[in-house]
Amino acid sequence: MKALHKPEPGPGLALVDRPDPTCGPAEVVIRVLRTGICGTDLHILRWDDWAAGAVATPLVPGHEFYGEVVEVGPLVHDIAVGDRVSGEGHIVCGTCRNCRAGRRQMCIRTVSVGVQRDGAFAEYLSLPASNVWVHHPDVDPDLGAIFDPLGNAVHTALAFPLVGEDVLVTGCGPIGLMAIAVARHVGARYVVGTDVSPARLELAKGMGADAVVDVSSSSVGDVQRELGMREGFDVGFEMSGAPSALPQLIDNMNHGGRIAMLGLPSAPFAIDWGKVVTHMLTLKGIYGREMFETWNAMGAMLQTSSTLRAAIGSVISDRLPARDWERGFEIAASAGVGKVVLDWTEL
Repeated sequence: MKALHKPEPGPGLALVDRPDPTCGPAEVVIRVLRTGICGTDLHILRWDDWAAGAVATPLVPGHEFYGEVVEVGPLVHDIAVGDRVSGEGHIVCGTCRNCRAGRRQMCIRTVSVGVQRDGAFAEYLSLPASNVWVHHPDVDPDLGAIFDPLGNAVHTALAFPLVGEDVLVTGCGPIGLMAIAVARHVGARYVVGTDVSPARLELAKGMGADAVVDVSSSSVGDVQRELGMREGFDVGFEMSGAPSALPQLIDNMNHGGRIAMLGLPSAPFAIDWGKVVTHMLTLKGIYGREMFETWNAMGAMLQTSSTLRAAIGSVISDRLPARDWERGFEIAASAGVGKVVLDWTEL
């Protein structure tokens, strides 16, 4: 098969011939049709400090995908050849305390597809059947390829009840944009997005934000007054990892407010813990997706809402043949506004 491959530590990837994956007794083999390019993949391409410490080579990266099942192992149930699928990229041990309690997303021995195990930037992928998500037949292949990052957005957005609540979203990259759409879909009152990119803020309006704030030139407080909010925000989503974002959220939360944090900061930063304590704020870290409540929620919401499907689909800004993967990675690295999808039927 053709695959993007990193044979050893160091920058770069190459589209080369690799052995087809084998199918274990409890695994399936998937013909990859689409893949999304993630920030993690850019780290692996560049081979920065994070990649050097986290990635096991040789490796085929990639973990955002949509494909068709072509082989199933003898112990596999409820998955058939021909099913259109994506997959949960965190493979868990099944025996630690969290796994045994049904909290698999908190497994202490997680192995990540495309990081410590060969991934989806290839014509074929093997995956444990327990990690496979079978799509509703109407799911568009491009949309199926971004279920992984959509799951991050849904996990964040559903961390706290939103019906009738006022929501502040810091960071309007692709996942932040999707979180805005989900918050609007599930019944938030006001949704406000912040960023420093005019293009991303314009997209946030299209995703359902009632107002947006360019924090390089305006304040969140001004927008609160314009919306007629008499108190602070009830729920915050920190999606950027920017050092200024969490302090900004804390400053604009109502007493008893709740903050879900998905953005990964590049370095430690100070926050006002006195305000966290005296305002009785809740801060919750979010990583990946709940297995598999998040998958069920996003599948159900997309199946029943054409408005949400259109909003999430609009996050995909570029679709390229897999043979043009270098251009795809360049676009993804340019800090553009959307997701880049590679078509593996075009090699």
